Amino acid sequence: MARIALASSASYVDDPEIKVLSEALAAVGHEVAVEVWDDEAVDWHAYALTVVRSTWDYTDHRDAFVEWARRVPRLRNRAEVIAWNTHKTYLRDLAEAGCPVIPTAWDVTDEQTLVAHADAWRLPVGETEWVVKPAVSAGSRDTARWSDVDDALAHSRSLVEAGRTAMLQPYVASVDAQGETAVLFAGGDYSHAVIKGALLAPGEGVRDDRDSRERITPTTATDDQLDVARQALRAASQALGGGLDLLYARVDLVAGPDGAPQVIELELTEPSLFLPNVDGAAERFAAAITTTVNSLGRV
Repeated sequence: MARIALASSASYVDDPEIKVLSEALAAVGHEVAVEVWDDEAVDWHAYALTVVRSTWDYTDHRDAFVEWARRVPRLRNRAEVIAWNTHKTYLRDLAEAGCPVIPTAWDVTDEQTLVAHADAWRLPVGETEWVVKPAVSAGSRDTARWSDVDDALAHSRSLVEAGRTAMLQPYVASVDAQGETAVLFAGGDYSHAVIKGALLAPGEGVRDDRDSRERITPTTATDDQLDVARQALRAASQALGGGLDLLYARVDLVAGPDGAPQVIELELTEPSLFLPNVDGAAERFAAAITTTVNSLGRV
């Protein structure tokens, strides 16, 4: 069939998701190679398609990663999608398009500004828990949940002082009981959904060792969740001028105060797609890859 490159980072070439996807692609006749994205020896032109997968070290080298994406032919998702989606200010675009997004404030460094946002969101400052995180991050790195306003502000200030964009959001209480729902798309079609258990514990501060806590449970997205997920994808297309041709997408949703779904993240770059967790998911993704290869012409 075709030669497919799965782009990874050096520490994650053995990721379980890459293994099951490689097997699904091989089962339909593709030749698969796992390549490290910043390995200068790789000839990306030799592949019919390069699929961004476990490139999770890009957060420390975002500019280089975006430049790499722009140089790679036949890349999915596309470089312009990656440039937009690797900085979480994309949430502004979703909100401006009318998509229900978790309330977010940017670079908050003083209590007066925090109070003003809380008032606009109709939240009592002293009774609200806050999440602070950088706008370029993955896997809850440099992220924390705070009940004390001073702690939240100190965290936000530290990010700003380090030259990073800081995000401040109210912690969504439903996550503790219900988790987050990740809605997955392959080739533009709904594929599967999972529930991700809560990762942020109150009072623990910034930690980067939360992966072991992750609890994944297959589920079926509700009609309301699918509606909001598709609305987020339409908003992304609108923000980028259309024609995204997304090979994969993950929309992370939480239940807002009224129980309606809100977007917490739209993952179009290197998301875990939970392929090992759901029967048939890897095969559906492999089929979407085959469709894309056929549309591009084989190498």
